[in-house]
Amino acid sequence: MHYMFLIYNCEDRPGPGDPRFEEILTRVNAFADECRRRGVFVAGDPLKPASTATTVRVQAGKAMLTDGPFAETHEHLGGYYLLNCRDLDEALELAEMVPQAHFGSTIEVRPVDHIPGLNHGVA
Repeated sequence: MHYMFLIYNCEDRPGPGDPRFEEILTRVNAFADECRRRGVFVAGDPLKPASTATTVRVQAGKAMLTDGPFAETHEHLGGYYLLNCRDLDEALELAEMVPQAHFGSTIEVRPVDHIPGLNHGVA
């Protein structure tokens, strides 16, 4: 079953040039390698800061664009992993290993819903 790991509260992650960057990069890459070794890795990427977001809502057939995230929240989505785990227990085990969780981020684990007839497969 596919599980989406949503990573919140990592807006202040260190970037290149920060002394902590190499350590975190090494840990993040090691986590992805472990997921690949287990055969569960599907995808994973960081997101640009919430300030770069554009929210689209459609009202009465007209698109309304807003700069920034839709919700006013203190926790912003900063990245994700999509993993194909055998069950929730494996997903939660891996969630504890997500390096960002050890640096103050919150990891939300959600099963991906499979709806009969929905055609969202990769071409």
